[in-house]
Amino acid sequence: MTDTGDETRERVRARYATAATAVSRGNRDALALIDADQSCCSPSENASCCGGSGELDDAFGASLYSADEQGELPAEAVAASLGCGNPMMVARLNEGEKVLDLGSGGGIDVLLSARRVGPTGFAYGVDMTDEMLELAEANKAKAGAVNVEFLKGTIEDVPLPDGAVDVVISNCVINLSIDKPTVFAEMFRVLVPGGRIGISDVVAEDHLTPAERAERGSHVGCIAGALSRTEYLDGLAAAGFIDAAVEFTHEAAPGMHSALVRAVKPAAA
Repeated sequence: MTDTGDETRERVRARYATAATAVSRGNRDALALIDADQSCCSPSENASCCGGSGELDDAFGASLYSADEQGELPAEAVAASLGCGNPMMVARLNEGEKVLDLGSGGGIDVLLSARRVGPTGFAYGVDMTDEMLELAEANKAKAGAVNVEFLKGTIEDVPLPDGAVDVVISNCVINLSIDKPTVFAEMFRVLVPGGRIGISDVVAEDHLTPAERAERGSHVGCIAGALSRTEYLDGLAAAGFIDAAVEFTHEAAPGMHSALVRAVKPAAA
């Protein structure tokens, strides 16, 4: 049976709610508590992106951040990192900029962004999961961050006005969306003219069909819902972005890669 869009979104929400609760209770191996049918990293799924025991390998999680970056943050923010990359590698944030993180989870990328943009800048995080927002607020307090705001919402309907931010980042979340053209349009809308995106996401090689991607892992496990490189570039172009690039960094499953995605909103937009 094929999930409807609402069912898929609920499975995603439930997965990350479970992870947030596990971290809040002091269990750092958050994904180990996720139901077997909700994660690509479980014994019942194709284990191509996981170790044989069902543990996450280095394709996902906090290991993709440097020791210095991890040292800047509360342990709970690091433990709640479930992404496939490090958008700080591509965003190249500057003092005074406003940043939006789509699917901000426990807040790791928002808190790092807030430090990069400094007291004259600001970092927003948007997430649809109450448990993750609660964890992010706790991490914000522990970090003493004052130039941060976490907002409840979906990445298909961002609760910010047009032209609100200079940079949009995201870490392994867009592949989870059931309506990626709307996500791209929302990124374009909230950026100022000349603004940019710096995203980490799972992206498929062009030769893989959607069915072949689904064979390699589940949608909520960040695999089945991934776009191909050409689909990603075409989607960004359709939304109005220019100078788009998708750079593979490491393999998450056969023919599926963690990638850094860049693009710019034209200055005349």
